[in-house]
Amino acid sequence: MYLELFTTHFDTIIDNRQSAKVTYPLSDVLFVTLCGVIAGAEGWSEIHDYAKGHHEWFQKQGFLSDGVPVDDTIARIISKIAPEQFRQCFIDWMQAVHKLTQGEVIAIDGKTLRSSYAPEDRKSTIHMVNAFACANKVVLGQLKTVEKSNEITAIPELIRLLDIEGALVSIDAMGCQTAIAEQVIEGNGDYLLALKANQGTLYNAVEALFAGQRSRPLDGIVIEKNRGRIEARSYHVKDASELKGNFSKWVGLQTVGMNLSYREVKEKNRNSLIVTTSVQPS
Repeated sequence: MYLELFTTHFDTIIDNRQSAKVTYPLSDVLFVTLCGVIAGAEGWSEIHDYAKGHHEWFQKQGFLSDGVPVDDTIARIISKIAPEQFRQCFIDWMQAVHKLTQGEVIAIDGKTLRSSYAPEDRKSTIHMVNAFACANKVVLGQLKTVEKSNEITAIPELIRLLDIEGALVSIDAMGCQTAIAEQVIEGNGDYLLALKANQGTLYNAVEALFAGQRSRPLDGIVIEKNRGRIEARSYHVKDASELKGNFSKWVGLQTVGMNLSYREVKEKNRNSLIVTTSVQPS
């Protein structure tokens, strides 16, 4: 787990406890909590149980030399950490242990945490915007937003915190904005953005460009069958220079693509069209 890197990055977090009263170093509690959460622990009691069950291993790694803190102690220490400071340390640590390869995909997406609302007020949800490195299946960073509509402001902030050089940043239609595309290019990355009617002029131009593909039988069709569901898909890519109109405000735009799919599920048919824009040429 690159223990030296962990200590290097998380030792910068300010510990506001009185040094004379400190029994358990902050780095020990952070490391134990992180390991417990990765192992599936939910809540402070389970984190304590995990640390107690693996105490010998933690001691071999140089942690918990003074014993295992009780769950209330773990909770109290962690709750005093500034969230912004922890988030930046976590992002720096993840980028140190996970080196992006050229062309690797970073998927940025928002999710509402399950059971994060009071039954009487479903609006009190916790919505997280995550940056996910698809190759190694690790979260590089995340930001909390009050609700899904705040994704559009959280995405630029999350990109700013990451090193995206050489990576392909994939975002759904919420992030299909000229400012976000420009930010990715300025970070020496590439973008792949889902395009919907929220970008009317560009969307209409792309639809018109692929009108022929939509009206003809599917060429190069890919068919999947699974448990009564039949899905057929075809993919089409064209140079963005073929678009009719001026789209110079989309910095770095080189390619547009369309995924045309047909799905039949239990005798119900559904057609869907997904159009994406990317700086990667075909």
